[in-house]
Amino acid sequence: MQDWDISVKEAIAKQKELRTLVRTVPLRKPITTVAGADVSLERFGTELYAGIVLLSYPSLEQLDYAVAKTDAAFPYVPGLLSFREIPGLLLALFKLAHKPDLIVVDGQGIAHPRRLGIAAHLGLETDIATIGCAKSKLYGEFEVPHALGDATPIKDPKSGELLGYALKSKERSNPLIISPGNAISADQSLEVVRSCLRGYRLPEPTRLAHMLVNEFRKGTIG
Repeated sequence: MQDWDISVKEAIAKQKELRTLVRTVPLRKPITTVAGADVSLERFGTELYAGIVLLSYPSLEQLDYAVAKTDAAFPYVPGLLSFREIPGLLLALFKLAHKPDLIVVDGQGIAHPRRLGIAAHLGLETDIATIGCAKSKLYGEFEVPHALGDATPIKDPKSGELLGYALKSKERSNPLIISPGNAISADQSLEVVRSCLRGYRLPEPTRLAHMLVNEFRKGTIG
């Protein structure tokens, strides 16, 4: 288990170490359940509200949910958000009665300067396949898709490596940044996220997780 009480320098070193363990290969077993994961907190605050929503797949019927509140010990540092947010997500995940086959995380997968966004890091911590579904780009280059449903490849500007896809999920909205986290391929990540769209910009797993953590933060659920 990851030691979360570390310095920024140690966190960067840990990312470089863990990136060698990430596997972007197709998920071979059938997906019957998918979870959405999100965190709500003020950028420089310390109270962290984490939520996990468990859905059937591909029907996307809600089966379970779990929330957890904790103090964020790690500072807000772009590119190192996993060290700040994963402890809360793990607390929520362990409350679920059943382990999901796949987790879609509101954040980056390997579309990250050190290939270890929160989705990739969470996948390694839990040994669960993960997909990063971010609302904005952190790293990589792509042509902006214009037609609804279109996706364009996100490439590493230095190596040309495929990091994921920019997906136009809703009209008059910026594209989603889809990248594999761990134990799934970039193409399969795009396929899964597309199958989870229900007319909103966000796919159902992260859309429902986002709603969950906001309600939890407001105190309307517990």
